[in-house]
Amino acid sequence: MTAVALPEVAARPAPVLSAFRFELLKLLSQWRVRILLAACWVGPGAFVAVVSRQSALPSDTVFGRLMNASGWAGALVVLAFGCSWALPLLTALVAGDVFAVEDRLGTWRHLLVAVRSKRRIFAAKALASVGVILLLVAGLATSSLVGGLASAGDRPLSGLDGHGFSGSQVAGRFLLAWLCVLAPTLAFAAVGLLGSVALGRSPMGLVLPAVLAVGLALVEMLPLPLVVRLALPSQAFIAWRGLFTEEAQAGPLVIGVLVALAWAVVATAAAHRLFLRRDFTDLANDGSGTRVVLAGLLPLAVLTALSVVVVAVATPATGSGIDRAKLEGSLATSYGHLYRLQTEQLNRPPVTEAQLQTTVACDKGGSLVTDDGPGTDWRCVVSWHLPGATAVGSATYQLDVTADGRYVADGDGPQEVNGFFQVQAPHGIAPNPLWQFDGSVDLLSPPRKD
Repeated sequence: MTAVALPEVAARPAPVLSAFRFELLKLLSQWRVRILLAACWVGPGAFVAVVSRQSALPSDTVFGRLMNASGWAGALVVLAFGCSWALPLLTALVAGDVFAVEDRLGTWRHLLVAVRSKRRIFAAKALASVGVILLLVAGLATSSLVGGLASAGDRPLSGLDGHGFSGSQVAGRFLLAWLCVLAPTLAFAAVGLLGSVALGRSPMGLVLPAVLAVGLALVEMLPLPLVVRLALPSQAFIAWRGLFTEEAQAGPLVIGVLVALAWAVVATAAAHRLFLRRDFTDLANDGSGTRVVLAGLLPLAVLTALSVVVVAVATPATGSGIDRAKLEGSLATSYGHLYRLQTEQLNRPPVTEAQLQTTVACDKGGSLVTDDGPGTDWRCVVSWHLPGATAVGSATYQLDVTADGRYVADGDGPQEVNGFFQVQAPHGIAPNPLWQFDGSVDLLSPPRKD
């Protein structure tokens, strides 16, 4: 009897879409992810609705003191909090565990047999992680907006230069801000994928994005040159605030988005390379810290250095980006807008910014200190004219200027201008717009002439 040789038929890999659906269902079935989804879709709205009705507001947060004046302010407070802590933590809990869970459960062999392609397994897990993260981000944005509008209404919002944005105007910028912060969110997610692949069962893979966020937050507190600050992957987490001025401060935001996307690509490529080279026959694999440093963190460090060089060559960034002339110009613009708003709230005769002719004189720390850079020792005197009056009005402000260009102007007299913190507006009690307000210096604007 003659044996007949049958042709070998190579098993085809499972389609990426099927593998993606499988991985997505695996993530959504985890109790941790379900709790995160519920918290993101319910928590922000409840927080904004409750805080907006309180007398004590989070004035140390950008737009915080306006939460009971406009529903949009509460939604932006959630965005600021999300950029500081929530988004890096969410990426750690989702992307930082998507590969490590297979190591803990010992299911790599079953997955490889089912999918039959390392590349498709990596793509499916990465896409599923991104899909869940997008659901979480959408929940944060939607819930905070619904809570804000339900509690404080769709009233105009005063931007970081005092310009009033109507509901339709702020809606587009609000959406754009959330889209822009997706770039650094993806960068942190890619770092989570890298840690999950390289460190295996080790819990360090899970917390790597959170550790990176804390490290970058500490670095941003240092007096860094502007070119270094712009080259950090977390820059877009801060620069979105520049959208809320009459003339959007788009330069730092565009740079931040591009840097973050570059981080996402490099970190994902490093994770993909490590995953393809991994030996899945070693069931005791617990990852390698050396592998993370050489194959992951070293390329990211090189990318950061390259980003610094590119920013220095391609932009006018010099020093800290903050000087006396820029600060005076920004404060004069904000004061002119907010004085007109206060005039409307108090039912006084209308006045325009052109009629006010607002000028500002600032000094930092006295005559022995150079008038540039961040600090809490800025003192500014604002002067303006009223139509038909011969006297010149003046008001004093103490400024706390941070290294990212944001400043808080705290009124220091006179009493009738900025000495009271609430006014009786047509819609009810509202914060006095001239008592204390946030502003923003465009770090990439050309230096102003004295």
